[in-house]
Amino acid sequence: MAYRRLCGFYFFYFAALGVLAPYWSLYLQSLGFSPIAIGQLIALFMLSRIVAPNVWGWVADHRERRMQVVRVAAALTVVTFLGVFADSRFWWLGLVMLAFSFFWNASLPLVEVSVMNQVGREPGAYGRVRLWGSLGFIVTVVVVGALVQAHGAASIPPTLLVLMIGIWLFSLALPDVAAPTAAAPGRLRDAFWRPDVAVFLLACLLMQVSHGPYYTFYSIYLESHGYAKTVIGALWAFGVVCEIGVFLMSQPLMRGVALRRLLLVSFALASARWLLIGFFPDRLGVLICAQALHGATFGAFHAVGVQMVHRFFTGHHQHRGQAIYGSASFGVGGAIGSVCSGYSWSAWGATATFGLAALAAAAAFIVAYAGIRPRS
Repeated sequence: MAYRRLCGFYFFYFAALGVLAPYWSLYLQSLGFSPIAIGQLIALFMLSRIVAPNVWGWVADHRERRMQVVRVAAALTVVTFLGVFADSRFWWLGLVMLAFSFFWNASLPLVEVSVMNQVGREPGAYGRVRLWGSLGFIVTVVVVGALVQAHGAASIPPTLLVLMIGIWLFSLALPDVAAPTAAAPGRLRDAFWRPDVAVFLLACLLMQVSHGPYYTFYSIYLESHGYAKTVIGALWAFGVVCEIGVFLMSQPLMRGVALRRLLLVSFALASARWLLIGFFPDRLGVLICAQALHGATFGAFHAVGVQMVHRFFTGHHQHRGQAIYGSASFGVGGAIGSVCSGYSWSAWGATATFGLAALAAAAAFIVAYAGIRPRS
């Protein structure tokens, strides 16, 4: 059954992300890298999001069997990741991370298109498939936290390799589905350079800049304040649980509240979240409240962002519009946030770095408030 195969792919894909996001920086720290070096290496992973979705999307558009591209990309992800075991010097790990992330970031956008082509007409079907990805993330952040606590950071690369093999195996079973054709209204650049679209993309970029310290140093930060790996994993997992809750409520929420207002609220809550994390690291209750805000700073933000891109870009422009959105926000914004947080962390410390993240989220709020016009 295609549904089960898609669920399995999502489970393993986001399970691997559940190792990369919380624990990869801990692994790099265990190798003796400085905060600046860690920020630069994590930025390489983000940078591939700028190029990979557009390159692989173009390749897939010129092939009848698009899932063949997914299978090749998944296999090359495994092959290139094996380089992690060959050497641990900065330049080598940088090349390996750039290579495997280029192939890693190719798979999901193509599978997303396939999923929507298969289940897009069934109300709630996409959410039921995507839910398995969130479950995979939750399982690994909890299990790997206990594993690292017991056996150290050296257990992270082998665990990640096993999960990447799982992605490849499930990709072999994914069915090919022909993409529907539709006329593209106008030129893509005409839609891209509309003032409200450009402002929206800038605000999303700033939002992801603000996430730089969180995705790069949050686990290191908590460990430095004496939290066990199991607690760190539980905090990451709790944030994703809140994200799932927002995803499940997003359809009725977006019917009753304007997208612009939801976007502004997510920016404001992101600023508050980084201040809570930066100034109250020793208060577990405050950190739990901050993680609850992940439902807004990622769940609501991403749900609204995808919906706004769907309205801004129509016809065949939708695929490239989503690629532009991902490249500008998670790619460029994520890379800038990772690099800048590495330098800030090294020069001024954690509290100042999360303070700057709060300013970036506040800047996103100001840009969106001033540049995105209210719509009925």
